[in-house]
Amino acid sequence: MIKIISLSGLYCLLAFVSLGQNHSEKIYTLSNSHINKTIEVQDGVLKTTQIENKSTGEKIPIHTKVEFQLRVSEGTDQPNTSETLSSVDFVLDRVLDNSPHRLTFLLKEKQGKMSVELTYTLDENEFYTRKFLKIKTEINLVLERIDLDVIDGGLVQPYQLKRITAQGPAQWKPGLGQPLFGQNTPIFMGIEFPASDNFVDSDQTAYCGYLWGKSLKAGDTYLTYSSVTGVGKDSDGLGKTFQAYIDNIRIRPLRLQVQYNSWFDYGQAVSKEKFITSVNKVHQELVINRGVPPLNAYVIDDGWQDVHADWSDEVWKINEKFDMDFSGSFEKMRTVDSNLGLWLSPGLLFGAQPAAKPLGRQGFEILGNWMSIAGPKYMGLLEKRMLDLTLQGVTYFKLDGIFGHLNIREFELDGSDYGLPKMPQLDTDGLSQSDSLLNDAKYDALKTYYLVAGTEKLIEIFKQQHQINPEVYIVISNGAYLSPWWLMYVDAVWMINAGDAAGGSSRTEELVYRDGVYYDTWIKEKTQYPMNSLFNHEPKKTKTGESKEDFFNYLMMNLSRGTGFVELYLKTQELSEVDWDVLAEGLKWVHHAFPYFKYIQMHGGDPNKQEVYGYSGWNDKGGYISFHNPNKSSSKKYKIKLDENLIHHKNKVSYRLIPIIGELLNKNSIVHCGDLLELELAPGEILIWEFQKVE
Repeated sequence: MIKIISLSGLYCLLAFVSLGQNHSEKIYTLSNSHINKTIEVQDGVLKTTQIENKSTGEKIPIHTKVEFQLRVSEGTDQPNTSETLSSVDFVLDRVLDNSPHRLTFLLKEKQGKMSVELTYTLDENEFYTRKFLKIKTEINLVLERIDLDVIDGGLVQPYQLKRITAQGPAQWKPGLGQPLFGQNTPIFMGIEFPASDNFVDSDQTAYCGYLWGKSLKAGDTYLTYSSVTGVGKDSDGLGKTFQAYIDNIRIRPLRLQVQYNSWFDYGQAVSKEKFITSVNKVHQELVINRGVPPLNAYVIDDGWQDVHADWSDEVWKINEKFDMDFSGSFEKMRTVDSNLGLWLSPGLLFGAQPAAKPLGRQGFEILGNWMSIAGPKYMGLLEKRMLDLTLQGVTYFKLDGIFGHLNIREFELDGSDYGLPKMPQLDTDGLSQSDSLLNDAKYDALKTYYLVAGTEKLIEIFKQQHQINPEVYIVISNGAYLSPWWLMYVDAVWMINAGDAAGGSSRTEELVYRDGVYYDTWIKEKTQYPMNSLFNHEPKKTKTGESKEDFFNYLMMNLSRGTGFVELYLKTQELSEVDWDVLAEGLKWVHHAFPYFKYIQMHGGDPNKQEVYGYSGWNDKGGYISFHNPNKSSSKKYKIKLDENLIHHKNKVSYRLIPIIGELLNKNSIVHCGDLLELELAPGEILIWEFQKVE
């Protein structure tokens, strides 16, 4: 029997073929106008067999090895004590949900060790499906690793680095929370969890899963994170398709956040009076005198915390330089139509480090020099303080120093007291939590268990902050890692492996430093993370005297990177009228151009090799392209085509070319989709052109 249920001709669901009794042989289908997923039952065992991409008409066979697998043990990671249970070890007991958006199956392990509820979901307008497990165990065990998809071939791993380093400048490349893509078809897969471990092994088997490493007692249940499978229109545009999916699931829509930060102004010497002086100056010069929209926030960076107080009852107490409840700072924000932001370090790094040792002596979970982000006692205090600050009206949080910083990370080597698994086969005696010997990949599982546990603690805080204030803006900085699934909880992530200040003796060298890291991260390493949600520690203006042209070119090239998070690092009392003019012009442009930041990409060559490069952002009304020739001694010719890969469509559209920096290509300012633009850039030259759609 074949049965199809149709809703308004759009949503066809639960078409199934019944070939036997007791669910021994059946086909179940989830379907909408974008995607069709087929799950087959053979002898009581479930397996996904096909994805139909309705935008292309392609039926993609999914060579599922097992529908899921669980690695369990009594608490170690030794192969002889761990056991892998997969979907073939479970038999379908019954169907619990067979509704338009959801399929849920109850599966029981053949030896009676556990049961799982396996659920698939597909909303009507989504181009991706989800799958997750609810696990109930009948025995005591440690659930070490969960794989929700194990696929035999057909997938590739765009980001392939895995360097979970304890020490090493600019070597922090853990590779967690990156998706897998179809090898020859526009499909993406992964786990919706920042610390997931999705990879393709040497046998071309793909695993979408994560290390968890927590104990479950008999009768306990655990709900896994979801795996996702999505489809796009073509393989070349799959990165943009994946980004569109991330846009759909992020906790808050992409917003333009423009703010001032006190760090380059005062460092740790910041005080209430100094902060208010700078707030007044920035507001007067930019907003009142030059008509820039009010800033979203003014941020007190490192220097407000009282590290000599007793933090055992409340962490992040305020020192005598500020009102004990920031009342004066909050009042100032009301007068400038803005909000208060704060820096703090979850791990107690940088200026907060003196508070760590006393907490450790009072029984709070300390690692070496810093606090454990997985420690329930310490993280309970941090959670309460961050929620209190959110309730008080702090709308922006810069969380700096999570799992470490640019050069050093610390890891929990024995977290068994708070739920992390022991791994006795690894000799960690005598090792410090940041020992360079921990760079060895043999410790990767141990380090990842800590990263997973810490990530889970943080996201629980972030979810509660969102409930208190759905407009809160959260940035995770030093010690974080670039996973797009962080955006399910925060607004921007630190640009890993780059220093706070772009190095160099000139603006060209500063741009090359930062843009070189962009090139390495997105072009060489193929990191799947949207550039528009990045924290890159710029722009900065800490002295006056450079020419208006040099500052303007630096600022606009910086803003053309397309991040929606613009934090100003200024020496407010040292800037000239011309400097404020340039800042105002740049900020007005970023407000104008922000809609183009929806899709940002880098084009051209390697900045560190003095090759021409730039950035481009587009939406359905137009876009812009920036160009930079970093070679200060010779001109460079360059070509770029207005094709689908750049402007994200292949419609026959004309654009009016408007120069932001530089001259027009020729007297005719109209260009068309498909045109090849040829230009020559003088030594060190920067060009930025806007393209406005001609209706």
